[in-house]
Amino acid sequence: MLYRYFIKVSFDGARYNGWQVQENASQTVQQKINEGLSKLLNEEIEVQGCCRTDAGVHAKELFAHFDSQKKNLHNDVHTDWIYRFNKMIPADIAINKIFSVKDDANARYDATSRMYQYFIHPERNPFLVGRSYFYYSELDIPLMNRASKLLLKQTDFTSFSKLNIQAKTKICKIKKAEWKKDKEGNLIFTIKADRFLRGMVRMIVGTMILLGKNKISLDDFREILESKDCRNAAALAPAGGLYLAKVEFPKRIFLK
Repeated sequence: MLYRYFIKVSFDGARYNGWQVQENASQTVQQKINEGLSKLLNEEIEVQGCCRTDAGVHAKELFAHFDSQKKNLHNDVHTDWIYRFNKMIPADIAINKIFSVKDDANARYDATSRMYQYFIHPERNPFLVGRSYFYYSELDIPLMNRASKLLLKQTDFTSFSKLNIQAKTKICKIKKAEWKKDKEGNLIFTIKADRFLRGMVRMIVGTMILLGKNKISLDDFREILESKDCRNAAALAPAGGLYLAKVEFPKRIFLK
């Protein structure tokens, strides 16, 4: 008999080719977790993530599911499985929690929302290289937040999607989008939706930076959004500033 589990994962994506296992790239987060758990549990483990992240993108919270012959991994009073899991994977990846879930629970398809954050720092900081985007020019945050409100009214995000992706639909429902400045003057863009397309957040950020520099107008941004043509959008913002921050699921899929 197989038992299904969810794991909550966080990772620094700086040295990985993204989350997803790839034919010619063993340096992916999913592959490292597969290898570590398979060796520890002495069975073939294939974790399936709630989404995929590009090379260099980080995650504060990513969920994945897997099946195992082992029972009660989430609640074994004799073994600290989280400790043992983390001993088997690189130090820049962490498994933070294990959940027992229903047999048909799926980390990708049962997720009801995902939230990303993009970080920009305006002063040179060697400790933030690859973990935030160093951008020294002043940006018009109120104008960028006006553009953020336009995202809430749009459903087709073809304009902010990489070409040749295998998504069946480009429809997404944005639930939140806003820019904020912290006490140190760093910028944080938070965006929450039911789903995201490949490259979507980084393309939105790149285009909003043009807006914030007054390289394009708010009307231009609206036209790009409604054009359904990604060639009109800006280039992807650097991967190192992007974090998957939170994923939500219905309570009904979790077992007590």
